[in-house]
Amino acid sequence: MSHNHNHHSATDNISTAFFLNLFFTIIEFIGGIYTNSLAITSDAIHDLGDSISLGMAWYFQKLSNKKPTKTYSYGFKRFSLLGAIINSVILLVGSIFIIIEAIPRIITPEHANAKGMMWFAVLGILVNGAAVLKLRKGTSINERVVSLHMLEDVLGWVAVLIASIVMQFWDIPILDPILSLLIALFILYNVFKNGRESVRIILQGTPMQISSDEVRAKILDFKQVKSIHDSHLWTMDGEYNVLTMHLIVQESLTWNEGKILKKNIRKVLHDEFHLEHITIEIEISNEDCGYIDCV
Repeated sequence: MSHNHNHHSATDNISTAFFLNLFFTIIEFIGGIYTNSLAITSDAIHDLGDSISLGMAWYFQKLSNKKPTKTYSYGFKRFSLLGAIINSVILLVGSIFIIIEAIPRIITPEHANAKGMMWFAVLGILVNGAAVLKLRKGTSINERVVSLHMLEDVLGWVAVLIASIVMQFWDIPILDPILSLLIALFILYNVFKNGRESVRIILQGTPMQISSDEVRAKILDFKQVKSIHDSHLWTMDGEYNVLTMHLIVQESLTWNEGKILKKNIRKVLHDEFHLEHITIEIEISNEDCGYIDCV
């Protein structure tokens, strides 16, 4: 009952954040045109990407407990990569558009409605702040990641608020395109960072936060284990991590002792490295494991 309650709570929290963000994205595009502010327009594009991310997060949160099928034997976790790729493409195109628009405005600045920018910034802080507070009540990893993303938006609006206040007292119209350029560069940095991680996951690279050498060293701490081979460590979606390996053990190890050994190794790997799916095959030193790359 507790698990189901947490699952539905997470889905509700993310859906609330999604609708808040989508509503405000529409307001932002209107506000960017009304105030002639490229900074607000660039943040609107950023928030459009966030809305897609939140929508995907909402959808995949609902899918997260769906059981594996004959076609998708590992379940549906890796489908989240599709959302990440779509989101990255949208943010990439939008950022390039903002940079193309910002450079001429830096050379020949245009006046923006600073007071209008200020009120939109206040609204942006309130709306995104509400989404952060809603998500911070949750306990799932999905909620925490999305909450951090929304917190970045709040900080971006704080920057817009400061710039709009400054522009009301000093005639510095160049602040708006400079701020929009900084936002676009920040978005591009995250696009390439997330894109690199997505490619690594697709190519079944080791999880970025886990050292395979440390995993091997921890397993070899068990005195019954003589060596390890045919070890493979990868991640389904950046959070659900998988490990398969063959262990060479002492010939005197009984079947029951081997069963206890595997149980203890799984517990250590789960607790210390957050590995979720662990497959262990036990062999003795003179046994042929049947793989070409055993050694």
